[in-house]
Amino acid sequence: MTRKYDQIIVIDIECTCWEKLPPPGQETDIIEIGICPLNTATGERLERRSLIVQPQRSTVSPFCTRLTSLTQEQVEHGISFVQACNILRFDYQSHRRVWASYGDFDRQQFERQCAALGVTYPFGASHLNVKTLYTLIRRLRHDVGMADALRLLDMPLEGTHHRGGDDAWNVAGLLWRLLLERQKG
Repeated sequence: MTRKYDQIIVIDIECTCWEKLPPPGQETDIIEIGICPLNTATGERLERRSLIVQPQRSTVSPFCTRLTSLTQEQVEHGISFVQACNILRFDYQSHRRVWASYGDFDRQQFERQCAALGVTYPFGASHLNVKTLYTLIRRLRHDVGMADALRLLDMPLEGTHHRGGDDAWNVAGLLWRLLLERQKG
């Protein structure tokens, strides 16, 4: 399979979550996949897309709604996790391109959920952890959250924080800024 380096597929997920432990019998499910392809030649963010995904093993808690603004009713009308993974593979060729997220949680959650549900993992082996890249390039002693990283670079946080499409868009802009910084340095 030929790898493609024309875009980096920037992903941000939102998941079911609880203030403390999940209720008995419930497990974390992806409920939104934000997608922003980043053109590697120009830095253009090509799209801001949000896939709302039906949770299969849990429900949206009031805490989760406060954090993400997503409600149980909204996610009930979403697409299946299998459909979402197929969109990534076929519409974005995610298995042939480098993909990125802010931190390792998104990668780990995709791996866990795909394994648990018997779904083909939609990505190839090349994952770029933008949080680690930011920490290394900026020579920090510890990681910072995405909103703080944007603030430290004097970049606006566009849209709603903790919504997948908006966060993917912001991470793509942050990633391009880091790549330009590194090129100059």
